[in-house]
Amino acid sequence: MGNKTPLYQCHLDAGAKMVDFAGWDMPINYGSQIAEHEAVRSDAGMFDVSHMTVVDVSGAEAKSYLQYLLANDVDRLKIPGKALYSCMLNQQGGVIDDLIVYYLRDNFFRVVINSATREKDLAWLDRQAQGFGDLGVKFRDDVALLAVQGPNARDKSIRLFADYQQQSLQQLLRFQAAEFDDCFVGRTGYTGEDGFEIMLLSEQMPDLWDRLLAAGIAPCGLGARDTLRLEAGMNL
Repeated sequence: MGNKTPLYQCHLDAGAKMVDFAGWDMPINYGSQIAEHEAVRSDAGMFDVSHMTVVDVSGAEAKSYLQYLLANDVDRLKIPGKALYSCMLNQQGGVIDDLIVYYLRDNFFRVVINSATREKDLAWLDRQAQGFGDLGVKFRDDVALLAVQGPNARDKSIRLFADYQQQSLQQLLRFQAAEFDDCFVGRTGYTGEDGFEIMLLSEQMPDLWDRLLAAGIAPCGLGARDTLRLEAGMNL
């Protein structure tokens, strides 16, 4: 038995075929990988990406710490919520992992790294933090992550948010995020389509899944995720 995301039972209820992925029980498809692929290209689909690793970096030295760790300079991020794709490097300049980092303010960043290299990445982050003083590096094992992707993904999902949140989400630019209480929404993704990546407290995510299903957003598995990336010319 592998690790389970907060949406594990939702996958079973939707008829998913489950497989092991980097130590996690994840859906490969819900009956037809081709149909899921086409749903994302023509309408909207959603992917459970809660196996990804969310890390909050805070403190007066947060920016300096990330400048030391990453290939791209986080000082380029000036607008709250702006995201940057980068690689985390070892001391020889080799690549440890690729990731996305969100700038929220000068002393607070949110980093999303891969699941397959979680333990190695977290150990590296902790080890490098020892050289910095005013710094907090917190692994957020209390949040889940759901990607909603496709040409209609934003419109269909925005309707599920409160009125005051909808306006902010409508105005959200690509590679930018907005934060509402316990909800964090980034206009990001890795399918070649527009959409959102939504972070919520783990216990709240199954309810969002159900509401997205009711809004006509198709559940999609790892198989469609990989063919979408391949078709879009993205690295797996």
